[in-house]
Amino acid sequence: MLAKAPLSLVATEMQAVNDLIIDRLSSDVVLINQMGHYIVNSGGKRLRPALVLLAAGACDALDSRAHLTAAIIEFIHTATLLHDDVVDASELRRGKETANALWGNEAAVLVGDFLYSRSFEMMVEVADMRVMDILSSTTNTIAEGEVMQLLNIHDADTTEARYLAVIHAKTAKLFEAATRLGAVLGGRSSQEEHALATYGRHLGCAFQLIDDVLDYEATEEKLGKALGDDLEEGKPTLPLIYAMQHGTEAQAALIREAIEKGGRSYIDDVQEIIHATRATDYTREVAGNEAKQAREALRSVPASDYREAMEVLVEMSVKRDH
Repeated sequence: MLAKAPLSLVATEMQAVNDLIIDRLSSDVVLINQMGHYIVNSGGKRLRPALVLLAAGACDALDSRAHLTAAIIEFIHTATLLHDDVVDASELRRGKETANALWGNEAAVLVGDFLYSRSFEMMVEVADMRVMDILSSTTNTIAEGEVMQLLNIHDADTTEARYLAVIHAKTAKLFEAATRLGAVLGGRSSQEEHALATYGRHLGCAFQLIDDVLDYEATEEKLGKALGDDLEEGKPTLPLIYAMQHGTEAQAALIREAIEKGGRSYIDDVQEIIHATRATDYTREVAGNEAKQAREALRSVPASDYREAMEVLVEMSVKRDH
């Protein structure tokens, strides 16, 4: 059962976290309630808060503080999604209209700010300066990652190293915080804390790299958004960077133009080039290496059902189709 559904191990705990999320979304401002509930109930994987719970379980710390910390992680993640969708002018997420498409950019940004500020209120309740330190540093790094990504948009000269720096900051940092916090809540050694943080960081990178692949390989029904969103926004993700470096001169020129101009008109030609250069195969290879490092990091964590579930999650993250 565990091999197929690793999150079932913390299903009861996740329900407590979901109840907490709904409770803490409450505001006297009706629009905040409407948007908050819409976003939180829009079908997300809840992977990041689940990682807090799995790591806490591996460290014998599955208690109310773990629930609160998991809810904080989800609030931070949701706030970043709200701001992301405004910056990217996205209209669909998980197959549903984005909050900015329904309520406008101004409301989406402000409700994102509400979620950030509410998460910091909740951090105080955990009553642990180490937790505050990790989460405040994490939100700062995520913001830096967002700005780094913005600087890369429409820049066809973005290197693989620059791109990986973006996903380390923008995506992997919150995964890293989620799993590190499980060790902190359990009062574990610096070695175990480092191991769980390393696991989360590499899992987050692998997860984002597979997202990059799926933007060119998945079906729109499974992906929950239009294919080629990254291309339309002029984002030079790893499949594009690799294809441009390993294609013919004409292929590289077409991808360069697609990145610099953005838009969907290039999608068919770009997909053809990505297929011809095996760019998604390379991206999967890089994701596989990240997954390997995530698995290796777990060796320093005592064996348990929770550690096994985290190992299974690594495999699921790189083999998923949505």
